[in-house]
Amino acid sequence: MKQTYLFSGLCVASLFGCADVRVPEYQRPETPAKSNWSRPSATTVSAAEAISPTWWQQFGDPYLNSLVAKAVTGNFDLKVLAARIEVANAQIGEARAGALPSVDIATGSSLIKTTGLGQPFVKQYGLGGQVSWDLDVWGKVEKGVQAQRAEFRATEADWRAGYLNIVADVSTTYFQILQLDEQIEQQQRARARNEQILAIYETMRSNGLIADTELLRQRAENNRLAKDLLELRRSRDVTENALATLLGVPAGEFKVPPGPLQDRVKVPVVPAGLPLDLLTRRPDVVAAELRVLEAHDLMGQARLAQLPSVSLTAQAGTASFALSDLLKGFTFGLMPIIDLPAFNPGIKAHVRTSEAQIKVAEEGYRSTVIAAFQEVENALVNLEAHKQQKEELQKQVDQLQVVSNQTKAQLEIGIVSQLDVFENERSLLTAQLALLGSHEQVLSDTVTLYKALGGGWAQSPVEVVGARR
Repeated sequence: MKQTYLFSGLCVASLFGCADVRVPEYQRPETPAKSNWSRPSATTVSAAEAISPTWWQQFGDPYLNSLVAKAVTGNFDLKVLAARIEVANAQIGEARAGALPSVDIATGSSLIKTTGLGQPFVKQYGLGGQVSWDLDVWGKVEKGVQAQRAEFRATEADWRAGYLNIVADVSTTYFQILQLDEQIEQQQRARARNEQILAIYETMRSNGLIADTELLRQRAENNRLAKDLLELRRSRDVTENALATLLGVPAGEFKVPPGPLQDRVKVPVVPAGLPLDLLTRRPDVVAAELRVLEAHDLMGQARLAQLPSVSLTAQAGTASFALSDLLKGFTFGLMPIIDLPAFNPGIKAHVRTSEAQIKVAEEGYRSTVIAAFQEVENALVNLEAHKQQKEELQKQVDQLQVVSNQTKAQLEIGIVSQLDVFENERSLLTAQLALLGSHEQVLSDTVTLYKALGGGWAQSPVEVVGARR
């Protein structure tokens, strides 16, 4: 008999010895190395010094600050992400419950009637309870809890990524509205100048100084300006509707007061020498790594599930044909159970699946990091190029302003005609519109750089109740 037990034990040990139940220590996946940004500086600042958590305030517009505050509390996409945090937080307790005992209590009665003459009803009452406890001997349940904690932290990072996107979208949309306001004003001035030019052309045509084609060409130019003005107003209304949706307000119910972009919004100075570890602040990178950690813990849980599990079941109950005698006697029982899952193919298959999921999560993390490098590099390139273009446009505007002033002075002494003055002013307005567009582009590029670097969320609490570790 002893030899039989010994042989059985050796068989079981050999079966579980073939299963890989080791849970390796988590290590961050390797990613392609990057030594520095393509536009390095002689000095390097720390990640904390590089970007203020409230970087949008550096644009110097209090109204923009109020829009950001309104969007953070009102945006519905952000509320969906916050609700997912609550779900993930509740799932931590659900995973932890797997290691707690469960209690079931049942009571009932039965009525039995046997057919036949004079057979009475038989009544029986019963009360019973059962306590079941799956002992977490190997830490399998705890691994599941750790995995769910990682998912909870990842959903928090998702919220912070959404927060950063909303702030960036609100900022750039607001800049576009102010740009359109200034374009509309300058377009109205250009149209007024062309109306004056058209009046001169009509006078010249009536005196036979120009052909009909010249007059028709000027009228067509006025039609184009009128069409462009209508398009600008349409674009402003549509962009304002987009901003309302970002704020959580029905489209058409929110209006932005008109204002000049270049006078109201200033271009902040982005610190030079940005450190590479700024990318560790990016919430999407944080979320991607946390999901690698989650997959690692789930793999560990799947491997530990191959080991024998121990459960205890305690039962107690009583039964009586009379309700008054129900509590006079009880029956108790205790039954320990050892489950040997070595022959369960589903557990083996789940281990292979969980190991494959780790590879998916790791490649997703690497993909996120590579995309982050590209976004930062593109933002740096675009910001520098558009700043240089803005400087050239400013020089062009300054030179055309000098020409316009000189032409007006020449008009007073009769050297040039009023038509020459109007033509120069029209060229100046065209250059000013280009400078305005360049200013808005630099502002948007700055926002994109802040967003790409993951700034503005490290000190921002998650706006959801009940989602704390």
